[in-house]
Amino acid sequence: MEDTFNTHMGKRLRMRRLSLGLTQTKVANAINVTFQQIQKYEKGTNGVSSSRLMQLANFLKVPITYFYEDFPNYKSENSIEANNSDLNYSFLVKTFSKLSDTDKNKLIQILRNSTSLKDTG
Repeated sequence: MEDTFNTHMGKRLRMRRLSLGLTQTKVANAINVTFQQIQKYEKGTNGVSSSRLMQLANFLKVPITYFYEDFPNYKSENSIEANNSDLNYSFLVKTFSKLSDTDKNKLIQILRNSTSLKDTG
């Protein structure tokens, strides 16, 4: 199971790094490792320690749970009941990151409003 998690975590790391337009070198410099180490993380060759995982999550601006999402048998308190396998999170992140700050704020407000509508019925 450890090998499969390392591979899964590596894919999540690569997806987030690419969606932010970062090189392996930039990520490596941010957490004080070599770009070769980032390559090994992304391939699943090397596991990531808990302290490195926290550094990666902070630098990539994601919660640590991001790396566990969609891993078989992982259940978070906030897991969505619906089947999300069809969503392309990488596309959504890339698209969102290209928006202006004004448009990002508008979209966030729309999402907040739609959540409150759901709560009221």
